[in-house]
Amino acid sequence: MWVKLLSRTTLSYLRYQYTMYINRLVLWIFFFLSTQSTFGQNLPSLLTEKNINATFSILAYDEGAQEWGIAVATDNIYVGNSTIYIEPEVGAFSVIAETEPRYGMDGLLKLKAGKSIEQTISECQEIDNEVNYRQVSGIDAEGNVYAFTGKSLKYWKGYAGEYMGNNYVVMGNQLEENVLSEMAEVYEKSEGTLAERLLKSLIAGQHAGGQITGKRSAAIVVKGSKNEWFNQIDLRVDNSDEPFKELQTLMNYHYGRIRLNQALYAHRIGNVGRAEKKLSEAESMLDGWTGMYSKIASVHIAMKNEDSAIGWIKRGLKENPNWKVNLPAFYLLRDHPEMKALIKPDSFSGTDWESALSVLSNHGRELEVITLAEGLILEDIESSYLHYLLGKSYFYEKEEDKAVDHLEIALKMDGENIEAEKLLDKIRSN
Repeated sequence: MWVKLLSRTTLSYLRYQYTMYINRLVLWIFFFLSTQSTFGQNLPSLLTEKNINATFSILAYDEGAQEWGIAVATDNIYVGNSTIYIEPEVGAFSVIAETEPRYGMDGLLKLKAGKSIEQTISECQEIDNEVNYRQVSGIDAEGNVYAFTGKSLKYWKGYAGEYMGNNYVVMGNQLEENVLSEMAEVYEKSEGTLAERLLKSLIAGQHAGGQITGKRSAAIVVKGSKNEWFNQIDLRVDNSDEPFKELQTLMNYHYGRIRLNQALYAHRIGNVGRAEKKLSEAESMLDGWTGMYSKIASVHIAMKNEDSAIGWIKRGLKENPNWKVNLPAFYLLRDHPEMKALIKPDSFSGTDWESALSVLSNHGRELEVITLAEGLILEDIESSYLHYLLGKSYFYEKEEDKAVDHLEIALKMDGENIEAEKLLDKIRSN
């Protein structure tokens, strides 16, 4: 009996061991086949439990603009999250492959301490037990560069390496053969701002074949010692089938908004030719951003191009159903044949009237603001902000007594109307 029981127990154990062996064998075969095909580049990841992803980048310094920038792309999500480290007047680091943030964070501290870019990166390498998996480029405050590619990267599928040029570095891993040479050539020959040149280089790399594993995210960051916050660039596409296309769109929006402001400024100082040129550039760059269509229309109105303004208004309505909330702001176009069916003052709310008055004032039509606002008050349509707008128009028309009257009413209705308070203080201080 004990022999039979032992035999059954032994048989069950052997069956269990055989099943485990088969499972391991199937798993190994799966991994082996995978590494010979689309997952080949991830063999180091499987063996070392690392999340290695193909990446390529360009890091550069523009001496004239005093700007430092990095553009990077990968087949993983949110590449801009851990690969870019920049501090104006100190330097910048691009950290890819098996990312280690210390190269960027400690690197900037070492540069501040007066160490060279090569010494800085070398010291970080000395205390890195997995330096063979890294790929790092760096640039200092004067444009000196240094870079390295970890020795293990040569075992991944595709090309891995770096090229150090004058004030720039291109590098990457798991790439088609000509990616880095194309990136370098395009960067050297391109014109424009540093951000525009970096993006041209990154896109050239993609056109040359990019990563053999595909694409998923891209980012570009440019910071300058002379730049205001609104001129610092931090654009990211974190998860997309077309990250390069979307990054270019974001870049267009950034510069398109600037062009629009330049157009309005040129118009105000009487430079008609420049105003028209900048407006045309802005229209092309801002195409698709419906939130800017009202601003484009306003610039056209300022330049006496009402038909063009209406064209952008109609585009806004067509592309975004919610865009209709902007219509009251274009009350000043109410008599245009194409706008009569769209502008319906009888249905305006108090906030709608405030929008209408604001835009009239923005275009210097203060007498219309005064006539319209006084009429609304007679109809018991009033608010703190409406009285502020009326007071401001009286101020611009140099009727300060009436301005003060309405600004005081505005503050009585809303003691937190800071705009009314500031204007009233300005009048009383004169």
